[in-house]
Amino acid sequence: MSVDLDTKVQRQFGAAAANYAVSGVHAGGPNLDEIVTRAALRGHERVLDVGCGAGHTALALANGAAEVIALDLTEEMLATAAGLARDRGLSNVWFKRGRAEALPFADGSFDVVTSRLCAHHYADAAAATREAARVLRAGGQYLLVDSVSPEDAVADTYLNAIEVLRDPSHVRNYTLSEWRAMFEDAGLEVEVGGRWTLRLEFDDWIARIGTPAPLAAGLSALMDSAPSEVRETLAIARETGHDWSIPIALVAGRRR
Repeated sequence: MSVDLDTKVQRQFGAAAANYAVSGVHAGGPNLDEIVTRAALRGHERVLDVGCGAGHTALALANGAAEVIALDLTEEMLATAAGLARDRGLSNVWFKRGRAEALPFADGSFDVVTSRLCAHHYADAAAATREAARVLRAGGQYLLVDSVSPEDAVADTYLNAIEVLRDPSHVRNYTLSEWRAMFEDAGLEVEVGGRWTLRLEFDDWIARIGTPAPLAAGLSALMDSAPSEVRETLAIARETGHDWSIPIALVAGRRR
């Protein structure tokens, strides 16, 4: 019997919640700084962070917002995020279990919606984008940061194959052109913001999600077999244990 995607996500991230609480990739960095800057919170806003994980984005925004709702599919992640909020003395963050594709909120409920480093796990990214637009008030912002795939079809295929071997709950890293189309189809005025290259240390990257040894070996073999142009695009370094680089981008949408 096949395991549905929600169950895969909960299995993978329930077991890894503690690792994500201390992950430097997720706890900070320029992409989180840009979300906070673009949100431009003035103290009265209601914010929704979708796929909050260990809560790093929600907690960073809580300092400037009236209220932040942190939503995730995985109970262990929500518990981890709530613990970090308590540790920081934050009392304006609320935690709720739910799916990005069916947000349990009324139309126009939020001034800002965010999604950071999780959209590649959405079962239906287009539906999730429509839901984010639906719960925004007129003029509100949807700020999405995620790993993105190259526009080149071969590099795109290799990147996503690498990701799904490492983590079976991975669905797709979309290209920026795909994200633009999804935002526009949802009725959002779209702008691509910052773009970064995130260097991933192979051993830390697979340990964070608990990739089994046979799949880790398969990942190394896949990277070794990639065409030279793909290895160059993803900066795969066989001499340092298959460390590699993944593109990250911020896509901003404003509800008309």
